[in-house]
Amino acid sequence: MAFMRTAPVLLILPLLALGGCSRSNDVYEELPNSSLAGAPREDVSESRMDAPLARPVTIGEDGPRMDACGGLGQVTRVGSSGLPVRAAPFDDAKALASLAEGQRAFICTRSLDQKWLGVVIPPASGDGGETPDCGVSSPVERKRPYDGPCASGWVASAYVRLIAG
Repeated sequence: MAFMRTAPVLLILPLLALGGCSRSNDVYEELPNSSLAGAPREDVSESRMDAPLARPVTIGEDGPRMDACGGLGQVTRVGSSGLPVRAAPFDDAKALASLAEGQRAFICTRSLDQKWLGVVIPPASGDGGETPDCGVSSPVERKRPYDGPCASGWVASAYVRLIAG
């Protein structure tokens, strides 16, 4: 009866020993980088930031009866260096611009972790006139990437205070 219990274990032990002899890095070295399929491993950068990375800001997430961007925010607590506007919701994504303390931006979307806001930045009206229309203060038919006349990008949500919306 004791042999019946140990027989399956005795059959598995040789298989485990053979598995330990294989070189697991052989497969790793032969796999292409997913973003550059077919490129030899040594020609592919290990950092995703070496490649251009951008994620457009999405508008219309609140549906066709609401404004394309549902909120208006104001930059706070950034100091003299300003708040970087990035091409994607990552700290190491390319900086496109900088928002000054007190500057306003339309809040259109958020990252899944809520740490980043996708914003559209209205240009400052230099002559005291009306701010140009960025096309986000009225409804859009369906959600889509922003392609209007104003600058857009991603900012850290901790430095933007909601003032309308």
